[in-house]
Amino acid sequence: MSAPSAPPAAIGRGRLRAFATVHDGHDGGWLLPGPLVLRIIVAAVLAVLLAGGVSAWLVARAAQQDALQRLMDRQTDEVEAIARLLSSKIEQNQRVLATVAESIPVSMIDAPDALDALLRQGLPAARIFDALQIARRDGSLSLQWQNGRPHDGADLDPAERDQLRRTLLEGKPLVSGVIGTGPADGRVMFTLPLRGAEDGGVQGALAGTLRLQSQGLLPPSMALPARADSRLVVFARDGTILAHPDPGRVLGPVRSEAGLAQVYDRALQGGQAAVVGRGFSEVVAGQVVSVAGLPLPQWLVARVSDSRADLDALAGARQRGAVRAAAATAGAALLAALAIAILAQPLARLRRRAERAGGQGLPDDDAPWPGGTGEVDAIGRACRTLGDRHTALQSRADVLQDQFQAVLDHAPAGIVITRAGLLEVVGLEACRMLGYEPHELQGQPARLLYLSDAAYADLGRRVRAEFAAHGAFDGDVCFVRKDGGAVWARVLGRAVRGGGAPGAGGTVWMLEDLTAAREARKQEDWSAGHDPLTQLANREAFQQRLHVLLSDRAPRPFAAAPGRHGEAAPGIGGGVPVRVPSSAEAPNPPQVLEEGAGVVLFLDLDHFTVVNAIAGHDAGDDVLRHVGRLIENQVRHVGWAARLGGDEFAVVLPGCPLARGLAIATQLCAAVHAWEPAYNGRAYTLGVSIGLVPLGGGVYDVSGVLHAADMACYEAKRAGRNRVEVRWLHPEGSAPPPASGRDTA
Repeated sequence: MSAPSAPPAAIGRGRLRAFATVHDGHDGGWLLPGPLVLRIIVAAVLAVLLAGGVSAWLVARAAQQDALQRLMDRQTDEVEAIARLLSSKIEQNQRVLATVAESIPVSMIDAPDALDALLRQGLPAARIFDALQIARRDGSLSLQWQNGRPHDGADLDPAERDQLRRTLLEGKPLVSGVIGTGPADGRVMFTLPLRGAEDGGVQGALAGTLRLQSQGLLPPSMALPARADSRLVVFARDGTILAHPDPGRVLGPVRSEAGLAQVYDRALQGGQAAVVGRGFSEVVAGQVVSVAGLPLPQWLVARVSDSRADLDALAGARQRGAVRAAAATAGAALLAALAIAILAQPLARLRRRAERAGGQGLPDDDAPWPGGTGEVDAIGRACRTLGDRHTALQSRADVLQDQFQAVLDHAPAGIVITRAGLLEVVGLEACRMLGYEPHELQGQPARLLYLSDAAYADLGRRVRAEFAAHGAFDGDVCFVRKDGGAVWARVLGRAVRGGGAPGAGGTVWMLEDLTAAREARKQEDWSAGHDPLTQLANREAFQQRLHVLLSDRAPRPFAAAPGRHGEAAPGIGGGVPVRVPSSAEAPNPPQVLEEGAGVVLFLDLDHFTVVNAIAGHDAGDDVLRHVGRLIENQVRHVGWAARLGGDEFAVVLPGCPLARGLAIATQLCAAVHAWEPAYNGRAYTLGVSIGLVPLGGGVYDVSGVLHAADMACYEAKRAGRNRVEVRWLHPEGSAPPPASGRDTA
């Protein structure tokens, strides 16, 4: 035997093992959690550690930002306070200069000696300034007073002259920029207009000069740093440094100061508010730079501090806090892992119970499934239900297995199941036929039963062709017995439907010993009475055998009655239309039904000419061979069949009641209609029209019986094909049936 290709499967008979019931761990022992719970524990620990780490980082970052912001706010307040202090000094100097101006009569502007005497004796406030200058209305210098005595005005700096002229022109107090070329002679000039008492017009100008590093302006002590990592810088709007911890940097450019270049540019963009008094702070390259302005002189005060020193102290505290937070987080993670492991103990017991129930080599007992709450209880109930169902199914499977084994051991036909070219199941009758013991064939390759590889391959091609055309195999096969002798068997094969891939269920084969039949075929008279295509009896042999049967019946002859047909017989048909004449339409039907002398069937294939015309005569011959075997399989145990010629067949069922005959005819219709042969990639749907004639006790006219059956078959074709029509016989002497044509399509 050869089967269609199928995936390999386990060999031999195997019984399913029932669910085991084992001790479930209710003795209080600790069970290691399963893989899922371990993954949950790992995920929980990682989540706690991640949450703790992220929280610690966020807290540390917020603390660092808060500390930095406090440092910036404190430093901003500091530079604003210094800016206000310097502004108050400048205002004080302006008030002192205004007091001096009020004490000078306009009439003395052109009298230098009088002015000198006035300044020496009557105006002690004048000594606050390092130098005083009084200019006339035309801009000429009236008095240059320095260090308490007059000086020649020729050495007056041009910038100082320009400052006096601006005061005369603008008529308002002014504060000059830095005058001088070095830190030692750097000075600032304060100027006021001198107005007449009558008209208030500008009659002259008074100027007071202070050195940058004088006590009244920017003493050196102010720029000294409170810490080594901090410096205070005062610079003018034009970027000239006015005060610096390093005296050598005074009057240098502020753009060369680390951290101040960027802030200086931003402070002056668009009239930055810092110049008019409000301060601000920025972090530049790890340094905190705070700037505040002096509105009148247009100066800026800046404090530059290294923030890393303050932040390093905070980092140490943060590191200590991080260690504590890490320890707390690790403890929380361990507690979470322990809590999950404890809570998962019912699930662990359920897992171990399920593993043992799955048959992992542990002994069985009757311990119950573990209980719990929530999901564990639901899973336990489901497992108990599945276990009960499995036990019931296993019991049923054992019964079915025993029944199947009984069939294999006692069936009169040989039963073989193959899968993937291996003999998976071999029945006892098949073993006797082949001369083997069952264990000798179990699991062996099917090739063992054939004479050669060529014979096995040839049968494989036949099987595949039959399965492709008919969905099954039906043919004669020569096997090799264990002793080397040949044995012929009629083999019927069908694929077992499985839930997996096609062919996964294997193929079941039925073997019938044909040794005696083949010996009979060798007789000379056998071929004379049999059809060579289908191996069924031919018309002559059929008529002779039917004549013998009819000759044994009661002497009263019957003839065919002209057939009108009544209703279908109740309970017969199975989807195939059946027409049975009523008692009013046929003579003496009760006698025929009671006696049960038998029935004759006349079969004519429907749509056979379509197969012949399209697929060819070889396909038509194959159809006739298959139909002949199909009919023989259906009636071999209750009657005999014959091929009358073409696509016409006949069946005799001796001693068969009408109801049984109708059932067999209906089965034949259904079997032929369900079979859809395929040739050259095209499937064909066939049918069979059947005429049925019940045999009475006195029937002996063979031609009359065949004619009646033929007419009933003709009526079946006229009524729609693939159906059964019944025609009664009437006693001899009744009117003969009317002649009618025959449709053989």
